[in-house]
Amino acid sequence: MQKTDKIWLDGKMTAWDQAKVHVLTHTLHYGWGAFEGIRAYKCSDGRSAVFRLRDHVDRLFESCLILGIKIPFNKEEVSAACAQVLLENKLKEGYIRPIVFVGDGEMGLLIKNPPIRLAVACWPWGTYLGEDGLKNGIRAKVSSFTRHHINASMTKAKAPGYYVNSILAKKEVVDAGYDEAIMLDAEGYVSECSGENLFMVRKGAIKTPPLTAILGGITRDTIMEFASDLSMKVSEQVFTRDELYTAEEVFITGTAAEITPIREIDNRKIGTGRPGKTTKSLQERFFQVVRGEDADYHHWLTFI
Repeated sequence: MQKTDKIWLDGKMTAWDQAKVHVLTHTLHYGWGAFEGIRAYKCSDGRSAVFRLRDHVDRLFESCLILGIKIPFNKEEVSAACAQVLLENKLKEGYIRPIVFVGDGEMGLLIKNPPIRLAVACWPWGTYLGEDGLKNGIRAKVSSFTRHHINASMTKAKAPGYYVNSILAKKEVVDAGYDEAIMLDAEGYVSECSGENLFMVRKGAIKTPPLTAILGGITRDTIMEFASDLSMKVSEQVFTRDELYTAEEVFITGTAAEITPIREIDNRKIGTGRPGKTTKSLQERFFQVVRGEDADYHHWLTFI
């Protein structure tokens, strides 16, 4: 991570090295909190734009509502903080991380009056799974770890503690020589990856797992809208890992991963072993939109 100058902390800009919390911060011990990952892109006309900022802030507040956390700022203030950290750090593009967390003062699983805090940081961040992965595809493996399901956690909340599950899955497959983990749900159907949603293309149709046991990704929603606009057939339905093996194309989506093709799963080549035409078409549209090259989607951009 490349250090920047300032972090927005509890309503004030704070020097990066001074944005500290106590070792007894409640969220550090128990994982109760919520966060978002947001990207800003440098547009073709030289301006900077945050992609789908309102949707990310809405999801942050939804996560806190689900988890029973009251954010001490409103949506407009959080959105403004996301823009402000980019300006203060003189970044034309980068990754923005708002996080709502419970501070120190009292320990135990459930405290009566939790001190809720909010930080927003940003930093330059390139392609999450590497430039080669974005261009040529990555290798994935089905993890032995089951994805969270609705009777074990609140799957619609983006909470720090939930990501231990993702870390274990990711570490397992990376240690085995792969780039990313594919996780199954409690019934054995394909769910999502360690931090991304998953799509497959088979017989010309696009499929993605339904929202029943996954976190609804904003990039996922973006791709579904693109597919519809391009007259591509797309459906939400359950499918098995062996159906993935027989797919013509598989790709993953996420704020960090953007649109990354998968060329191999469990040592089985997917399609030709190269990114397919559907993946490339959607990927191309995505980067045109986030860089402000398609006026029809400017409503998704918050220009800074």
